[in-house]
Amino acid sequence: MTAVGVIPARLNSTRFPRKILALIQEKPMVAVIAERAQQSEKLDKIIIALDSEVAQDALKSYKLNTVMTSENHQSGTDRVSEAVANEPADIIINIQGDEPGLDPAILDAMVEKLNEPCVDMVTVISTVITPEDILNPNVVKVLLDENEIAISFTREASNWGSAGYFRHVGLYGFTKDTLNKFTKLPPSESEKTHSLEQLRALDNGITIHTVVTDYPHYGIDTEEDLLKFEAYG
Repeated sequence: MTAVGVIPARLNSTRFPRKILALIQEKPMVAVIAERAQQSEKLDKIIIALDSEVAQDALKSYKLNTVMTSENHQSGTDRVSEAVANEPADIIINIQGDEPGLDPAILDAMVEKLNEPCVDMVTVISTVITPEDILNPNVVKVLLDENEIAISFTREASNWGSAGYFRHVGLYGFTKDTLNKFTKLPPSESEKTHSLEQLRALDNGITIHTVVTDYPHYGIDTEEDLLKFEAYG
């Protein structure tokens, strides 16, 4: 089956405007991520889904596939859906535009999982989680069942017990049919309450399988995060 990776790249994020163009080793961050994604053995194509001519101009000197998408999307998944609307793809991987430490092997594992029977949606979780992470509402926690299927996601500390906590890494994979279904669904009440898009899937009976990793997660949400990544990444 054909697998396409898409990096939704909105220019003006709320907490760190223009972060996709923040320089890492003299390259825009989104270009670093795209080049890492190109090392995947299972993805047939990588697309950067932009919403700004400023970003498009900044990436012109790099050999990357870019498409312009609407400025009005409410989520990265909506932007991904527009970007692949005319792509002959069976599997779509939503690659976050703020993960410069991305391990391409994780993308391969996601594609392999989606090639399994009856798997329509997948996300990535990490066993690397600290007590501080559990108390931090900016770190999304995941509860799994015995088959490594997501039961619940939360921002708050819960009564799951230490064995129940995994850190959510915001990478998603879909079959194309499931992506189309998901983006046509209205936001669910729990999604709006907790600001967690994946709850829309659970609330509508879409099973979320997981790829369990020990990925340490270097998501860049602020300029401080970028400085930490440059120091330790």
